[in-house]
Amino acid sequence: MQEKVFIHPSAEVHTKKIGKGTRIWQFVVILEGAVIGENCNICSHCFIENDVIIGNNVTIKNGVFLWDGIRIEDDVFIGPNATFVNDKYPRSKQFPEKFLETMIKKGASIGANATILGGITIGEGAMIGAGSVVTKDVPPGELWVGNPARFLRKIK
Repeated sequence: MQEKVFIHPSAEVHTKKIGKGTRIWQFVVILEGAVIGENCNICSHCFIENDVIIGNNVTIKNGVFLWDGIRIEDDVFIGPNATFVNDKYPRSKQFPEKFLETMIKKGASIGANATILGGITIGEGAMIGAGSVVTKDVPPGELWVGNPARFLRKIK
């Protein structure tokens, strides 16, 4: 494991709160208030807002945008182009007093192009299938798929 933080020259990183061994790739933008753990891999073309907390050993694949209120625990995988929502009733130039908090628990995996609505908790070790739309909390250790996402089976 490399100890030093790697930031690609084309990335625009404003936070100083980045753990050792983290790698940040091309065309990533990270705002000043974000907190990023150790040994993370943030792939190209990602955007991370101010009120975002990312744990250790997290992989965020290409094209993922993490908005205010997103909390990601350790060992989480987020597939390419997964989409997060933090406002139930978005309107141009009208902001809620507080954005919804979305929690992705330890060891969870979110498939490519999945959509996670605001205020949702994805349980520890849960898995969301590619393209699924998650509209409610997902219990630990379950695989959910579809639109809207539904329980498919228990996983290890």
